[in-house]
Amino acid sequence: MNEHQTRLEEVIAKLRANGHRLTPQRMAVLKVLVRDREHLNVEQIYEHVKADFPMTSLATIYKTVNVLKEMGEVMELGFHDDCARFDGNPCPHPHLICINCKKIMDIDIDDLDELPREVARRKGYQIISHRFEFYGICPRCQETSN
Repeated sequence: MNEHQTRLEEVIAKLRANGHRLTPQRMAVLKVLVRDREHLNVEQIYEHVKADFPMTSLATIYKTVNVLKEMGEVMELGFHDDCARFDGNPCPHPHLICINCKKIMDIDIDDLDELPREVARRKGYQIISHRFEFYGICPRCQETSN
């Protein structure tokens, strides 16, 4: 079983345990968030779901994303100049963000795993959450600007 399937089954079990119905539309939203590494906004999620379920409303997408967010199963990435994007990986991790096309990419830097614990230890904080982001211009945007 791959990591996306395992993650999907974990979230489904948690939704059921919390008494949430698993409608086909809700499952479609969940699948988009779990498999997609694009960090989509609600409207983009809606476009993916609408392809298979044309009668789905935007309100259904908002409700489902909010349920998943409240359960801690998706991470909301809000930016001052853009609408919120959602990450199906709720564990804090660093991101690369293109300031031109707004593409968000996960990055894996093992050395950063200890950073929140070290900050908490040094400063006496109880770290609840954190975000670590690198802003720049992606290779595709660099090519188009040349």
